[in-house]
Amino acid sequence: MGMIFKRKHKVEGPNGEVKTVEGKTYWIQYYQNGERIRESTQSTSKSHATKVLALRSGQVAKGEFPGLNVSRTTFDELAADMLNDYKINNKKSIGRIKSLTDNLKESFGGRRVVTITSNDITAYIQKRQADKATNGTINRELSALRRMFNLGAEQVPPKVVNPVAIKLLEENNVRKGFFEYADYLNLLKVLPEHLQPVLIAGYYTGMRRGELLSLTWPQVDLVEGKITLDPGTTKSNKARTIYLTAELYQTIARQKEVRDKLYPDCSLVFFSNGAKIKYFRKSWLTACKAAGIPGKLFHDLRRSAVRNMVRSGISENVAMRISGHSTRSVFDRYDITSEEDLKSAAGKVAAYHGKMTEKMERKNDTATVLATSGTLEAKKTPTS
Repeated sequence: MGMIFKRKHKVEGPNGEVKTVEGKTYWIQYYQNGERIRESTQSTSKSHATKVLALRSGQVAKGEFPGLNVSRTTFDELAADMLNDYKINNKKSIGRIKSLTDNLKESFGGRRVVTITSNDITAYIQKRQADKATNGTINRELSALRRMFNLGAEQVPPKVVNPVAIKLLEENNVRKGFFEYADYLNLLKVLPEHLQPVLIAGYYTGMRRGELLSLTWPQVDLVEGKITLDPGTTKSNKARTIYLTAELYQTIARQKEVRDKLYPDCSLVFFSNGAKIKYFRKSWLTACKAAGIPGKLFHDLRRSAVRNMVRSGISENVAMRISGHSTRSVFDRYDITSEEDLKSAAGKVAAYHGKMTEKMERKNDTATVLATSGTLEAKKTPTS
């Protein structure tokens, strides 16, 4: 069913004569589904070649032989496959994934996947930490590498078999900022006029900055008081419907009045002099400092909206649909607990304990009354 051999090749002698010589490396030959396969053992040891042939024969017999493509698959091939997957599925984070693969390519570029070991992963982590990369950044890169391996394993025939396990680092740098209502009001007073409607919408809806700045009037229904985000316009590519509260409804209605009067050709809901708002980081930071809340990010509004929805009694499933969170783990990170929440919880626990204490006291009082009543009755009953 198989054989071990050394390949022969022709070489030219010193006098120009051509002769056939035998190579030093052992090769093996075997069959799968009637197809002849020849494979180099990369060894000059015949005993090693015998073991490899036995291994391959056993894999073929059990239907477990993945093919030679597995041993030839390179990191660069897997990286290209992942980028193609992002393009085919029209994923918006393709720019981000390109950046991640560029960092990985510095360490793994040109490598065969079967040669990447756990020690290589550890060395990569240490290198990135030496580069002052955060655990979060390193985890995004490791997740991209793991995604490459998984896509390779899903191919038919597979390009990856038994990839090295990748364990992510602990992240302690998760952003926990949010706006209290007083913070929101203070910032609203000092923010440039064209950015105030954006702040109001972000605070009440939790929409992403990109979603807000690209929102157009066909997506707004002032009759029913709602915003409709179509598939493909959101990060998750899923449609969302957001109903407008009183303050937000009035804000968008005023935006339409200004647009109809001054900028009738502007299709955007939020604009500056009839043009798209592109970059306002400097104005934002200046206003936050003036409002006494330096360091706040626009994305903190998203956390605030999630927190406010949950605290107001909206179910978490509904809140996730409004905010556009597709996974529970990410939603839980946005559901921030503040000192006031903890203080309120302590108060509720104290009130509960008070009620339980009061209940026990009433129960004891009742028991005392019953016991006393029983003693009096016993005294009244004559003895025989």
